[in-house]
Amino acid sequence: MTTGHVTTNDNTDIFYKDWGSGQPVVFSHGWPLTADAWDDTMMLVADNGFRGLAHDRRGGGRSSQPWEGNDLDHYADDLAAVIESNDLHDVVLVGHSTGGGEITRYVGRHGTDRVSKMLLVGAIPPLMLKTKQNPEGLPKEVFDGLREGVKDDRAQFYKDLAPQFFGANRKGSDVSQGILDDFWEQCMTVGIKGAYDCIEAFSETDLTSDLEAIDVPTLFIHGDDDQIVPFADASKKAVKIVKDAELKVYPGAPHGLFETEQDKFQGDLLNFLNS
Repeated sequence: MTTGHVTTNDNTDIFYKDWGSGQPVVFSHGWPLTADAWDDTMMLVADNGFRGLAHDRRGGGRSSQPWEGNDLDHYADDLAAVIESNDLHDVVLVGHSTGGGEITRYVGRHGTDRVSKMLLVGAIPPLMLKTKQNPEGLPKEVFDGLREGVKDDRAQFYKDLAPQFFGANRKGSDVSQGILDDFWEQCMTVGIKGAYDCIEAFSETDLTSDLEAIDVPTLFIHGDDDQIVPFADASKKAVKIVKDAELKVYPGAPHGLFETEQDKFQGDLLNFLNS
């Protein structure tokens, strides 16, 4: 079990975990979390003959908190720096939420020469914002509300966001307080500037052309009760853009299904890795 850092072209320090050995599986986390969100899954892949790597996105965790560059182009280039500095090949890219946008933009900017497969979980592509061309999207006022929450009282905002993220506000939920507390603790390590800017990045970036550039086996997993990234405007559309992609819909599952549906998700991940 090791950790490392890579310095990007704009002198941003990116922290990453590097566990196990074998074919590399590189994880990109959602907003506003850190690489720690993937710990359970990282241990799973390392225990099953793969090499897991997960980085803290710029702006939070143990990575630098630059004032500029909190956008998907820089996120994708930071991911490329982790991959290239470790000379990784035959990579399986796994991205949740904003991380799904990150790995998609990575392909748009850097191609698939180093990539063998992609798994997008509750991911943001193709576009979250409601526009004339995307009438099913969420209105800008929704994202303005997120910005206000981060700016005004981010500590309480993240406490209020956690139940929606994991579906703990739904009848019959058995999400533990520990999971909600862990979400809050990760969020609070993210600098306010990075968290604030990332809202525009994940909501207003059109990733359609990046999806069209994907030419490796791709699996989408999405919960149909996702209260953060609505399924109908995300994976349901994205799977039709990526050639020969597959979609698995988890009935009743929330945004943070990697925790709430852990056994099912990890089983699907291992099957995808070994397919």
